[in-house]
Amino acid sequence: MSIELKSPREVAALRVAGKMAAETLMLVGDRLRVGMTTDEIDRIVHEDTVRRGARPAPLNYKGFPKSVCTSVNHVVCHGIPGSYALRDGDIVNVDVTTVAEGMHGDTSATFYVGAPSADARRVTEAARQALQVGMSVVKDGARVGDIGAAIQEYIEGLGQGFGIVRDYCGHGTGRRFHEEPSVAHYRQGRDERNARVRMKAGMVFTVEPMINLGTHEVETLGDRWTVVTADRKLSAQFEHTLLVTRAGYEVLTARDGVLRSSEGVVGVSA
Repeated sequence: MSIELKSPREVAALRVAGKMAAETLMLVGDRLRVGMTTDEIDRIVHEDTVRRGARPAPLNYKGFPKSVCTSVNHVVCHGIPGSYALRDGDIVNVDVTTVAEGMHGDTSATFYVGAPSADARRVTEAARQALQVGMSVVKDGARVGDIGAAIQEYIEGLGQGFGIVRDYCGHGTGRRFHEEPSVAHYRQGRDERNARVRMKAGMVFTVEPMINLGTHEVETLGDRWTVVTADRKLSAQFEHTLLVTRAGYEVLTARDGVLRSSEGVVGVSA
């Protein structure tokens, strides 16, 4: 396994890409509304990314046909934007990856469309906090497996029967969209891939737990991209790109303000 440690120049470029991705995600939150199609979200992301002189990484990546992933309700990840019009009470994860100065900035958030149901609030806020818990253990010298162990301890401690998706994980990123290491969001066995890998200052990877209202099991639809919960219950996800530092970590996709339609929603803790 070869894990690249990023140079100061590469880190500077990653900060640029991460900031762009974060700002594009915030724009989505500003414009999100009932009745908007997921194709409209794709258009917002594509146009804003190109306007910044950057490139949307998902477009044509291994044949993916759009510039962003939009995963609604029971869609776990890799949802393809299309004609679906968002309904009051839906939740939608929007996964933005921006390529700027040769580097990838990868971030996502789950948004509330209109007034969220109690179930939508529960799973979305669990996923939001799971990301924070996973990030909290990132530091030079810690093991990659510590991230998943912390997330699983938190989710199980809620006692609400949530499932943590195992088939998809976080990943290293940089000049390539997906690099080593793989970052599991559940507690791995000691001998499982990457569990015992030590984090080192200069490593860059995503943490992006996907939390299901029911079982952790998922299925891929016939389009070979769209991943859904096996029981068709709701799923939510949040993602940041992190740089491991001597003191802990830096969030390369940190946002400068409140993410509208996600953070600070009435009746939902931010």
